[in-house]
Amino acid sequence: MGRVSISPRRSAVALAALTALLVSGCSDGPDRPRPTPTSPARSSAAPAPSESPAADPAARAAALVGTLSDEDLAGQVLMPYAYGSSATEVSAGSAAGNRALAGVDTPAEMVAKYRLGGVILVGFSADDPTSGNQATTNVDNPKQVRALTDGLRAAAGKLPAGAAPFLIGTDQEYGVVTRITDGVTLLPSPLAAGAAGNPALTEAAWRAAGAELAAMGINLDFAPVADVLVTRSTVIGSRSFGADPATASPQVAGAVRGLQAEGVGAAVKHFPGHGLSAEDSHTELPVIKQSRADLDRIAFPPFRAGIGAGAMAVMSAHLDVKAVDPGTPATFSRKLLTDVLRGQLGFQGVVITDGMNMAPAKKWSPGEAAVRALNAGNDLILMTPNVTQAYDGLRAALKDGSLPRARLVEAVTRVLTMKFRLAGRDTPALSTLDGADHRKAADDLATAAVTVLRGKCGGAVTGPVSVTSSGGRERTRKLLTEALTAAGVKVVPSGGTVVHLVGYGDGAKDLRADAAVTVAMDTPYVLSGAKSPTLMATYSSTRASMNGLAAVLAGKARPGGRSPVPVSGLPATTCRT
Repeated sequence: MGRVSISPRRSAVALAALTALLVSGCSDGPDRPRPTPTSPARSSAAPAPSESPAADPAARAAALVGTLSDEDLAGQVLMPYAYGSSATEVSAGSAAGNRALAGVDTPAEMVAKYRLGGVILVGFSADDPTSGNQATTNVDNPKQVRALTDGLRAAAGKLPAGAAPFLIGTDQEYGVVTRITDGVTLLPSPLAAGAAGNPALTEAAWRAAGAELAAMGINLDFAPVADVLVTRSTVIGSRSFGADPATASPQVAGAVRGLQAEGVGAAVKHFPGHGLSAEDSHTELPVIKQSRADLDRIAFPPFRAGIGAGAMAVMSAHLDVKAVDPGTPATFSRKLLTDVLRGQLGFQGVVITDGMNMAPAKKWSPGEAAVRALNAGNDLILMTPNVTQAYDGLRAALKDGSLPRARLVEAVTRVLTMKFRLAGRDTPALSTLDGADHRKAADDLATAAVTVLRGKCGGAVTGPVSVTSSGGRERTRKLLTEALTAAGVKVVPSGGTVVHLVGYGDGAKDLRADAAVTVAMDTPYVLSGAKSPTLMATYSSTRASMNGLAAVLAGKARPGGRSPVPVSGLPATTCRT
């Protein structure tokens, strides 16, 4: 896909025309006989996949849809998680989890039984605000992830829809939500990219990220976050590029371009904008009280930018948007997803639900929730809490007409179009992971993000330095110690110039009054109460961010970042451009 070979607009036109043709060929209704998976009959409404124009993903998708049974159609819109670090060999505990979720033992069996369109891989870090969403993890290291994704694709390749690449996604946002952390290049957080304010650096870094995801067999990233950080939200926080839509928008576009240049689809999230509320949609239904004019002015521009950059997917959010469809979570709102996202913002790609195992979506049974989400305009159902019930619910709704065949065919055609847009690239070797060029891209972005909010512009330390932190940050202290030493700064166990680190979840109690330098490694709001003569922000605690911080402290780099969120009593930077 070394840039998408067919424009989204042309693909959308072809998709609409061919989907209409397929739907018209299904006029007998949901009870008409359908081809069996073991012997798929060809539909007269579209040519066989092998006869489709190879350069047109929408045509290939529509042709393939014409061969699929009801069971295949229902499965293609499901993207659950599964238990186990291997597709075919799992522990007793993982097998028990899969049986409760889907009545099977292994991920490969889940793919085969439900003719799945994709699977999401999950795993959590200590600071992850989404870690309570499910108990499973699929990721240990790149080699294991690659073996898992190979096994999942082998299972999916045997399905009637197997001509289209299987979707394997994850939430690799970088920062606090980063599913795969070992053996890969870790970019600084989106908020750090917002502070750097250089979309070219963002695109280069996210291109490196895309190449590494592709090497592990992942072809869909549930990123970037397009939420504008209007509130001091702990669930969005540094996952956002900032509080100003004008500066966040080009960052979102850069991340989309970077990922998709390497054959990894970008799913811009969480539409229509989770940063407008501080509430956590994992546990409650946040209420978005802003006016429609505010949505247009503040929330929508980064989504427009991501769409304009060619984003293949948009994730809908569990948000109650009072100005558009009060009382209905956006995930289940036709007004928001069909009328606004598609009709007004012009998005023609795949709309994916946020996790259906989150509290607002569990108001309904898994089957009813899946049907409601599809009827609202979603095309992929993510992380249903029960695969069997969701699958059976979709088939029953198709049969009784509560899920129109045209809507399901349209959704599957969009999903398959995205899959074919992702096809045709060789999987990079694992040896490309964490290479020197990728680390440089991350370091360049992280260094450009370093911000001085109080104190002189750069060269903040002289003589011996001691690095302290709030509790539980020994790894980050070690990273900064190593980086400072490499930059020629002497680091001592105690005394000297104290550089104090604070990060995700820290507050006033975690500050150190005698620190010469206090550094915020997540949202910088905590700095408003710090007494240090020098206040700095990296917005992230990755190795790249500590390298950038060390370069600035040693006087080897200029701190050119500007805080992308307002901090009470402090300027965006003390450095003048």
